[in-house]
Amino acid sequence: MKRRSLIRRLTGDERGVSAIEFAMIAPILIAFYMSMTEICQGFMAQKRMGHVSAMVADLVAQEESVSAATIDDIFDIGGLVMKPFPTTTLQQRVSSVSMIGGVATVGWSRAEGMVPRAVDSTMTLPADLITEGESVIVAEATYDYDSAADYVMPGLTRFSHTYYMRPRTADETLCTDCLPPAA
Repeated sequence: MKRRSLIRRLTGDERGVSAIEFAMIAPILIAFYMSMTEICQGFMAQKRMGHVSAMVADLVAQEESVSAATIDDIFDIGGLVMKPFPTTTLQQRVSSVSMIGGVATVGWSRAEGMVPRAVDSTMTLPADLITEGESVIVAEATYDYDSAADYVMPGLTRFSHTYYMRPRTADETLCTDCLPPAA
């Protein structure tokens, strides 16, 4: 008889139910929170890298003529845009591309962390972006994002973005000292 009343008392006691439910749900909620934090950090790095390519294209397109030193300074500003993320894996390239004889041809190119495009090489542009005789500034950026936690995004994730902008003050933005790399 005593045994049966003890079992009834224990099965009817609900004082620890909340603690048990919390112990079961807490690890799932913590993992969800950590995953969302990691995804948001990766998304923020990707958006900043996209802003870098847009900013480079915008600043170069505002000029009639730029120098290699000016472009290098603009690339440095791109590094500032990436803060607080490390910039060691940020790679940038800006090129002037003109439509000549129905073919998109590189007029000049400058890069940091990647190889500049060869002068007079061809490039594939989005359809109907420019017509014969027009030019466009093409800014490209890539960024290798390494998550601090590596829960959801283990290893490196490469983000890349290409931004196209027409020159604003001239038909073509020139760069007289953006020479092709020495062979």
